[in-house]
Amino acid sequence: MPYQHLLVPSDGTRLSEAALARALELAKALGAKVTLVHVQPPVPMSLIGMGDMLDPATIETLSSTAERESRRILEEARAAANAQGLAIQTEVIKQDLPHRAIVDAAQRHGCDLIVMASHGRKGLSSLLLGSETQRVLLHAAVPVLVVR
Repeated sequence: MPYQHLLVPSDGTRLSEAALARALELAKALGAKVTLVHVQPPVPMSLIGMGDMLDPATIETLSSTAERESRRILEEARAAANAQGLAIQTEVIKQDLPHRAIVDAAQRHGCDLIVMASHGRKGLSSLLLGSETQRVLLHAAVPVLVVR
């Protein structure tokens, strides 16, 4: 049975755009739905906890900047889908654990495939920085197509 609903997480990078392009091709071929999610981390509590060093206006500026970036990512994804004659659902998720947000979104939306990019870190940088893709692979209940 072909995939019917694809979840595509995007962080706005070129690699994420490539994963979206691949997902759109697949969705068009299969007649599947696509949901794109952008995980927006909250303003770090360490910044909020700096007290006098950051005033409320600075915190609001950080939040507004993150909101604008999320809207830009979603608008570009919609435009890419529209160019192929597809409509997609989009969602911004405010969460500090991107892999958890992605896995939960796949379940909540009833997705049967996650299509996401891998930044391809290797060696020490992979160990130190970790990989959201690896974490999604470990925790997802549905197949994950990794685009590089």
